[in-house]
Amino acid sequence: MYSLKQLAKKLKREIYAVYLASKDSRTPWYARLLSVIIVAYAFSPIDLIPDFVPILGYLDDLIIVPLGIWFVLKIIPPNILAECREKAEAMQSQRKPTNWIAASIIVLVWLLLGILAVVWLKNLFK
Repeated sequence: MYSLKQLAKKLKREIYAVYLASKDSRTPWYARLLSVIIVAYAFSPIDLIPDFVPILGYLDDLIIVPLGIWFVLKIIPPNILAECREKAEAMQSQRKPTNWIAASIIVLVWLLLGILAVVWLKNLFK
Protein backbone atom coordinates (compact mmCIF):
# COMPACT_ATOMS: atom_id res chain seq x y z
CA MET A 1 0.00 0.00 0.00
CA TYR A 2 1.25 3.47 -0.88
CA SER A 3 1.49 6.32 1.56
CA LEU A 4 -0.06 9.65 0.60
CA LYS A 5 3.41 11.11 0.03
CA GLN A 6 4.35 8.24 -2.31
CA LEU A 7 1.10 8.63 -4.25
CA ALA A 8 1.70 12.37 -4.66
CA LYS A 9 5.24 11.72 -5.88
CA LYS A 10 3.97 9.10 -8.35
CA LEU A 11 1.23 11.43 -9.60
CA LYS A 12 3.80 14.20 -10.10
CA ARG A 13 6.01 11.82 -12.10
CA GLU A 14 3.01 10.70 -14.19
CA ILE A 15 2.05 14.32 -14.90
CA TYR A 16 5.57 14.99 -16.13
CA ALA A 17 5.50 11.81 -18.25
CA VAL A 18 2.22 13.01 -19.80
CA TYR A 19 3.83 16.39 -20.46
CA LEU A 20 6.73 14.69 -22.22
CA ALA A 21 4.31 12.54 -24.24
CA SER A 22 2.43 15.67 -25.32
CA LYS A 23 5.66 16.97 -26.87
CA ASP A 24 6.39 13.67 -28.67
CA SER A 25 5.37 13.78 -32.34
CA ARG A 26 4.50 10.06 -32.30
CA THR A 27 1.69 10.68 -29.81
CA PRO A 28 -1.74 10.92 -31.52
CA TRP A 29 -3.11 14.47 -31.82
CA TYR A 30 -6.10 13.83 -29.54
CA ALA A 31 -3.86 12.44 -26.80
CA ARG A 32 -1.51 15.42 -27.19
CA LEU A 33 -4.40 17.89 -26.95
CA LEU A 34 -5.89 16.25 -23.86
CA SER A 35 -2.41 15.96 -22.31
CA VAL A 36 -1.82 19.69 -22.70
CA ILE A 37 -5.22 20.48 -21.16
CA ILE A 38 -4.69 18.17 -18.16
CA VAL A 39 -1.11 19.30 -17.51
CA ALA A 40 -2.14 22.96 -17.82
CA TYR A 41 -4.99 22.41 -15.36
CA ALA A 42 -2.71 20.52 -12.95
CA PHE A 43 -0.15 23.32 -12.87
CA SER A 44 -2.56 26.23 -13.19
CA PRO A 45 -3.02 28.30 -10.04
CA ILE A 46 -6.65 28.86 -11.05
CA ASP A 47 -9.12 26.00 -10.48
CA LEU A 48 -12.68 25.34 -11.55
CA ILE A 49 -13.64 25.56 -7.88
CA PRO A 50 -11.33 27.87 -5.88
CA ASP A 51 -9.41 26.18 -3.05
CA PHE A 52 -10.85 28.55 -0.44
CA VAL A 53 -14.30 26.96 -0.91
CA PRO A 54 -14.55 24.44 1.95
CA ILE A 55 -14.12 20.79 0.90
CA LEU A 56 -15.17 21.31 -2.74
CA GLY A 57 -12.15 23.51 -3.43
CA TYR A 58 -9.75 20.62 -2.95
CA LEU A 59 -12.09 17.92 -4.23
CA ASP A 60 -11.81 19.13 -7.82
CA ASP A 61 -8.01 18.78 -7.61
CA LEU A 62 -8.31 15.35 -6.01
CA ILE A 63 -10.77 14.11 -8.65
CA ILE A 64 -10.24 15.98 -11.94
CA VAL A 65 -6.45 15.79 -12.15
CA PRO A 66 -6.05 12.07 -11.29
CA LEU A 67 -8.98 11.07 -13.54
CA GLY A 68 -7.61 13.18 -16.38
CA ILE A 69 -4.13 11.70 -15.97
CA TRP A 70 -5.57 8.18 -15.82
CA PHE A 71 -7.56 8.75 -19.02
CA VAL A 72 -4.61 10.29 -20.87
CA LEU A 73 -2.37 7.42 -19.79
CA LYS A 74 -4.88 5.02 -21.36
CA ILE A 75 -4.85 6.74 -24.77
CA ILE A 76 -1.08 7.30 -25.12
CA PRO A 77 0.59 4.37 -26.93
CA PRO A 78 2.39 2.11 -24.39
CA ASN A 79 5.83 2.31 -26.04
CA ILE A 80 5.79 6.12 -26.03
CA LEU A 81 4.49 6.18 -22.46
CA ALA A 82 7.25 3.82 -21.29
CA GLU A 83 9.93 6.09 -22.81
CA CYS A 84 8.36 9.19 -21.28
CA ARG A 85 8.13 7.54 -17.86
CA GLU A 86 11.83 6.70 -18.01
CA LYS A 87 12.67 10.30 -18.92
CA ALA A 88 10.38 11.59 -16.15
CA GLU A 89 12.06 9.31 -13.62
CA ALA A 90 15.50 10.54 -14.70
CA MET A 91 14.40 14.18 -14.62
CA GLN A 92 12.75 13.91 -11.20
CA SER A 93 16.12 13.95 -9.50
CA GLN A 94 17.24 16.97 -11.55
CA ARG A 95 16.08 20.58 -11.62
CA LYS A 96 12.43 21.22 -12.53
CA PRO A 97 11.88 22.32 -16.13
CA THR A 98 10.68 25.85 -16.78
CA ASN A 99 8.58 26.64 -19.79
CA TRP A 100 7.81 30.35 -19.74
CA ILE A 101 5.96 30.22 -23.05
CA ALA A 102 3.50 27.61 -21.78
CA ALA A 103 3.07 29.48 -18.50
CA SER A 104 2.40 32.72 -20.39
CA ILE A 105 -0.18 31.03 -22.60
CA ILE A 106 -1.97 29.59 -19.56
CA VAL A 107 -2.05 32.98 -17.85
CA LEU A 108 -3.32 34.66 -21.03
CA VAL A 109 -6.06 32.07 -21.48
CA TRP A 110 -7.24 32.55 -17.89
CA LEU A 111 -7.13 36.34 -18.26
CA LEU A 112 -9.14 36.13 -21.49
CA LEU A 113 -11.69 33.86 -19.81
CA GLY A 114 -11.94 36.30 -16.91
CA ILE A 115 -12.47 39.25 -19.23
CA LEU A 116 -15.09 37.33 -21.20
CA ALA A 117 -16.88 36.40 -17.96
CA VAL A 118 -16.94 40.03 -16.81
CA VAL A 119 -18.26 41.22 -20.19
CA TRP A 120 -20.88 38.48 -20.20
CA LEU A 121 -22.01 39.31 -16.65
CA LYS A 122 -22.09 43.01 -17.49
CA ASN A 123 -24.35 42.34 -20.49
CA LEU A 124 -26.46 39.93 -18.46
CA PHE A 125 -27.27 42.50 -15.77
CA LYS A 126 -27.93 45.51 -18.03
